[in-house]
Amino acid sequence: MNILVLCTGNSARSILLECLLKDLGNGRVTAFSAGSHPTGKVDPFGLAVLDAKGHETKGLTSKSWDVFASSEAPNMDVVITVCSSAAGETCPIWPGAPIRAHWGVDDPAAVIGLDQEKEAAFKSAYDQLKRHAVALIATPFENMSPIALSQLLNRIAEQT
Repeated sequence: MNILVLCTGNSARSILLECLLKDLGNGRVTAFSAGSHPTGKVDPFGLAVLDAKGHETKGLTSKSWDVFASSEAPNMDVVITVCSSAAGETCPIWPGAPIRAHWGVDDPAAVIGLDQEKEAAFKSAYDQLKRHAVALIATPFENMSPIALSQLLNRIAEQT
């Protein structure tokens, strides 16, 4: 299953969930991330959390969602937004007409304060996204109808 995770800047939350889905999915998921207005860099606090949790961070980039809207892009089965800004934006037409879901998480990159406060915000976002990713991976989503998969994704979104 191809899953595209979207956020406005593609520097924090979408990158975290991309890594979680890749690693927890054990080959069942091919995850990508992108942003409507990418920052062009991955937040160093996000990279630090991912590194500390044992995720591979080499090659992670902040990129535009336009990369995945072209006819050459892989067809997405699911598109998940993780920030309210991207959820409300007009998205490109995705090849394959994927199921859409919103798993909103507070933006850890928006935290202003000491490094410890920023680290704590990224750890909190990571933990929330991990709970969502684990809930998805724990189900036989490959065999679900589009309606059942959409309902599952929405139930997962309601988890905190």
